[in-house]
Amino acid sequence: MTKPTETSISSQKIPLWTQIKENFGIVIIGLILAVLIRIFIAEPRFIPSESMYPTLDIGDRLVVEKVSYRFTKPKDQDIVVFTPPPQLQVLGYDASQAFIKRIIAKEKETVAVKEGIVYVNGIATKEEYIFENPEYSLDTIEIPKGYVFVMGDNRNNSNDSHIWGFLPQENIIGKAIFTFWPLKHFGKIN
Repeated sequence: MTKPTETSISSQKIPLWTQIKENFGIVIIGLILAVLIRIFIAEPRFIPSESMYPTLDIGDRLVVEKVSYRFTKPKDQDIVVFTPPPQLQVLGYDASQAFIKRIIAKEKETVAVKEGIVYVNGIATKEEYIFENPEYSLDTIEIPKGYVFVMGDNRNNSNDSHIWGFLPQENIIGKAIFTFWPLKHFGKIN
């Protein structure tokens, strides 16, 4: 007696319409997952200006992680992407635009800029990542609760908190974690 032969999956005839429906379903699920990931977890961004040079260059593409700030507060030195605060919207910046800067001081801390040095809580910061020392001064100010103070790494070419004031933490979209394009800049952002 001979054994019946098993039919392989690849040799079964699946109707074309069934294949199309299955593939369409997979594509729809993939699109839904991509949208959910972009809304809640991470999203790509593009650097349009040199305000964060030399850390980030014009044209760099990066990933912004959006989860951690739901559970923890932003930290000093985090590079964050945010929507323009009200004082910038009054000047004509669209609320859907995004900015990117480095957090220099958090709520209840003080910040000052004197003779090209940034001071946080009266202590001079060591900023090896900046392009050049600031050519401006800023009297000591205290960051109010619910706000942070942000600056671009290209201190003298950055529209940041030293010009327009404090950034509401609620405006922060997420933290920039790594660049993925161009490939020569691929890696973690510090």
